[in-house]
Amino acid sequence: MATKGNAPKSQYAPAAHVPLIKSPSLRVPRPVELPPDVHPLPDSIEEYFVYPFTLEPHILTLEQSRRQTVAAYAARRESLLRARADERERRRRDVLRRIAPGFEGGAGVLTPDRRGSRGPEQMVAQGSEGTIEGEAEKREGDVMDRLVDELARMDAER
Repeated sequence: MATKGNAPKSQYAPAAHVPLIKSPSLRVPRPVELPPDVHPLPDSIEEYFVYPFTLEPHILTLEQSRRQTVAAYAARRESLLRARADERERRRRDVLRRIAPGFEGGAGVLTPDRRGSRGPEQMVAQGSEGTIEGEAEKREGDVMDRLVDELARMDAER
């Protein structure tokens, strides 16, 4: 065992004489000083929850004017969006009318009308010739007659 005169040296003995330097970035905060007029809370804090009803009309007037402003903005936005959609639809119809004059979007399939064509009541009065099959045969006959006439004219020119 070690005696007092014969005590072993600690491994930290050389570091015991090294001076410690405090970091300049660290500081000890100052103690908080309370102001002299601070009073403790009362036993009941209900007296702090008193609502001043004098503010009520002012708040309600502001809220109503805010709602009116929001409604006006919403109406303006809706009309602007509706105008944009109408303009987009008008442009689309204009493009379609350039391709197919007289085209209306929801009207269905376009059927060509000849300017000298017979009306529907004349077709009914004619009976079987006015039916679709009769018209198709007549058009087919017209095409064949035109083809024969054209071929005959070409032979005559030779």
